[in-house]
Amino acid sequence: MSGARLPYQPALDGVRAFAVLAVLLFHGGVAALPGGFLGVDAFFVLSGFLITSLLLVERAGTGRTDLVAFWGRRARRLLPALLLVLVTVAVVSRWLLPPTELPALRLDYLAAVAYLANWRMMFRDGDYFAATGAPSPLQHTWSLGIEEQFYLIWPLVFVAAAVLARGRRTRLVLLAICLVGSVASAVASALLFSPADVDRDYFGTDTRAVTLLVGCGLAVLLVGRVGGVPGRHRVLGALALGGVVITAFFWATAGGGDPWLYRGGLTLIALATAAVIAHAVASPRSPTALLLGLAPLVWIGRISYGLYLWHWPIFGWLTADRTGVGGLPLLGLRFAVVFAVSVASYLLVERPIRRARWTRRRPRLSGAAALSAALATAAVAVLLTAPPPARPAPQIALDTRPAPSASASAAPPIQRPGRTPGALPRIAFMGDSVSWSLGTYLPQQDKLQVTARGVPGCGIARLPEIVYVGSPHPNYPGCDKWDQRWKRDIGSDDPDVAVILLDRWELMDRKLNGRYQHVGEPEFDAYLSRELNLAIDVAGSRGGHVVVLTAPYTRRAERPDGGLWPEDQPDRVDAWNRLLRSTAAARKATVLDLQGVVCPDRRFTWDVGGVRVRSDGLHFTPEGVQQVIAPWLLPQLARIATTGA
Repeated sequence: MSGARLPYQPALDGVRAFAVLAVLLFHGGVAALPGGFLGVDAFFVLSGFLITSLLLVERAGTGRTDLVAFWGRRARRLLPALLLVLVTVAVVSRWLLPPTELPALRLDYLAAVAYLANWRMMFRDGDYFAATGAPSPLQHTWSLGIEEQFYLIWPLVFVAAAVLARGRRTRLVLLAICLVGSVASAVASALLFSPADVDRDYFGTDTRAVTLLVGCGLAVLLVGRVGGVPGRHRVLGALALGGVVITAFFWATAGGGDPWLYRGGLTLIALATAAVIAHAVASPRSPTALLLGLAPLVWIGRISYGLYLWHWPIFGWLTADRTGVGGLPLLGLRFAVVFAVSVASYLLVERPIRRARWTRRRPRLSGAAALSAALATAAVAVLLTAPPPARPAPQIALDTRPAPSASASAAPPIQRPGRTPGALPRIAFMGDSVSWSLGTYLPQQDKLQVTARGVPGCGIARLPEIVYVGSPHPNYPGCDKWDQRWKRDIGSDDPDVAVILLDRWELMDRKLNGRYQHVGEPEFDAYLSRELNLAIDVAGSRGGHVVVLTAPYTRRAERPDGGLWPEDQPDRVDAWNRLLRSTAAARKATVLDLQGVVCPDRRFTWDVGGVRVRSDGLHFTPEGVQQVIAPWLLPQLARIATTGA
């Protein structure tokens, strides 16, 4: 290859097609491709190869590198479709998402526009509700962030290498940079890997740079130097075959949390992809190039950018709950919509802007226009994701006066030792994040003193090995000492009524005596019963009455195929509530049926009486607590606090 333009290689679109299809099928829940997420790494290798090839060809043809024009072309190629997706997601999210999730989404928008989404997603786990909720509709923009950071930095490195080598040994310097950078990235990945924090490796620019740099190194070796060596094509063909085998094996077996992936696996998958690209480019008439150049694959490759951009939010919108279908029909529906939208985006937005004469003749101007559009989109996204003003909480009439009747049927009023006569009854909500959302969103009362002591991420099950939404998950820090925290809180609050609500962490699979078990199994029920007895003991340790709320049904997240994860299965919730009732009865604790209020038909529902009660399928909304739960719950708690009955 030589001259000022890089010849079109249809086979490279074929590589894009396989990569994007792997990602779509993985996110669609196809069990045969648990490692389909590695299609992103194929994109990284290809990006490194193409960008470096363009820079080399321009340098060879013109003797210079026009950085502003380069960045303008990248902006013209990438920003229009991305901005369209961002605006669409903002509008749809305003309609579909509860107000409590909009602030986190606003930060996701800004990170996506700034191409810093990978760092945002890495540290999004600092927000428990964001980390354990449904993924952001912009989560997939993490890979675009890494690529754009590469597009910004690598041309500068390229120019610096050319200046340093004074044109004579530019390739050698570049190759050394690629080699040293790849090794450094791979070592960083291995050193930074932690099973408890896979996101640091998975989303990191530094830890994923190895795949980009492998592509860069391939371009340095190939561009302008193919041919002339006997047997080279046969060697490349053998390497490409090995690359296909390795890629297929990884796509069919890898898991996102596998330690080996971050201890050399990403480097190996990058080299395997590079081998396939090398053979396709060096031997345009080879079986590798001919297969990758098949018309359907080339067509998919041309719209692959749109497919990648649109598939994630559309998959999230078209759920089994909303569409009424699951499994293969749901996958087919998602694919049909994603392909239709992506084709429309390509024909009506991406291609016209790329081919427009003014954008091609004035790349600097087109880059400035793209930047202005990005800033405008960010402003629109901020406005659209602003939560609506909260409606005033309804006033709930509470009677905390002692019962006037002294008949045998009326319980005598309670006067706790150490209480000032006439002091407000104290209510403490204990439990996990569901309890926290209930206690926090209760309307302010002038006749009750309420504290929310629920701890996000911590129930009463403390076994450390957990399966959450199909993947291993550690206990959050301090969850194994939940009883000590409860003792401090009960000692500090000295509640008249301690309300226990636990609705998540006890329903997951946990390893007990060498095997994963769950509620409903006798051995695990015995373990949970011991912990629940301890919870009731601690909650009532200052003499207050203990109230246990039944757990509502949940739908925290769908499996990719539209089914429910085990911890959301109704039979597990039923088993847990049976255990709650039997244990509470034995300990003389009061059981209040919260499930009957939040799930009036004894099935999961988002709304009750036209009011949204669940924000994410698990936690409660402020309006749901204030308008549905509080009018039912607070009068009962007030009565129990004052009479004990």
